[in-house]
Amino acid sequence: MTIRKPAFDTLAIHAGQTPDPQTGAVNVPLYLTSTFELDGIGQTRGGWDYSRAGNPTRDHLEESLCALEGGTSGHVFASGMAAIAALVTMLKTGDHVICSNNVYGGTQRLFSNITVGYGIEIEYVDTSDLVAVDRALKPTTKLVHVETPTNPLMHLTDLQAITDLCHSKGVEVSVDNTFLSPYFQSPIEFGADIVMHSTTKFLNGHSDGLGGVLVGTKPEHRERFHYVQKCTGGILSPFECFLVLRGVKTLGVRMRQHEENGHAVSEFLAMHPKVQKVFYPGLSSHPQHELAKQQQRGFGSMMAIETGSQENAAKLMKALKLCTVAESLGGVETLVSHSASTTHFSVPPEIRLKLGITDGLVRFSIGIEDKNDLIADIEQALAAI
Repeated sequence: MTIRKPAFDTLAIHAGQTPDPQTGAVNVPLYLTSTFELDGIGQTRGGWDYSRAGNPTRDHLEESLCALEGGTSGHVFASGMAAIAALVTMLKTGDHVICSNNVYGGTQRLFSNITVGYGIEIEYVDTSDLVAVDRALKPTTKLVHVETPTNPLMHLTDLQAITDLCHSKGVEVSVDNTFLSPYFQSPIEFGADIVMHSTTKFLNGHSDGLGGVLVGTKPEHRERFHYVQKCTGGILSPFECFLVLRGVKTLGVRMRQHEENGHAVSEFLAMHPKVQKVFYPGLSSHPQHELAKQQQRGFGSMMAIETGSQENAAKLMKALKLCTVAESLGGVETLVSHSASTTHFSVPPEIRLKLGITDGLVRFSIGIEDKNDLIADIEQALAAI
């Protein structure tokens, strides 16, 4: 008899989240302890001795996220950037890294201002251009880090094509899957070696905790990232692990509502005369709409619009009443931000403009409020321009 693989919603509720065998508690217990009693020299109960090296609540979350991404090991960190910092510990002096040129500003800041200080070469390439990636690959290239869709312009990279190319040269591929979550995109199915998330965003879903995760596919990933957790100590606290475990249970239903609202808002924005351009792969006008349909199970709720100037962007954002002007994304509430002055402020202005991140660009993370209320709020705010 063929054993049916559980559907996503079932995995989200049950993978890593089985009832506590000691008490029967349905929710994973919150183990607020820094250390664990030993039964003797080197004798632990269940493998735990000190919470920096491992904690039962954290173990459950790592099992859950690993199952959702289809990897072999999961490793959670204190933030998304802590996860990226752990990723580059696989590298050494003289190694070469290719990174999506339209990557999140914090990733660019880490790579350009800190990682290069260890003698690691970072090269930013439009990873949607396979020829450009092939041209950039070197004998010293060890990793290609891809963000798809990108923040904030929603550029896509063909995951199957880039992993095939990189693997033919012996290069690993890591994918930042934060914008879509494992509900809408599974990079490992297309050959990705490592998947990264800021768990702060859709995985948590409630804007109440920071976190990051790396999901690996090889034994060396398990060994390396666990060792980094233990050595550097940038791990996710038990309480925030508990929050993400809670958030993951409703990931499927939340993402479906996020996308329904995202579609409705994007179609409204695409028709509005004061919006010069909408960046959302779910629109048929998006140049990579067909690729999005091929490698994604949905389009999510992240989008950006061009208003024409910083003055227009400021007027729009100030006039919003229901939507919240704030950094971050992926919460149940709609969040609106000005990329040039927030997420990409650390990117030099000339590079921002070259990428298309103008002073008039406004990013939306569409929440799960009533879509008609959201559209009404955005419509009255656009009237301020």
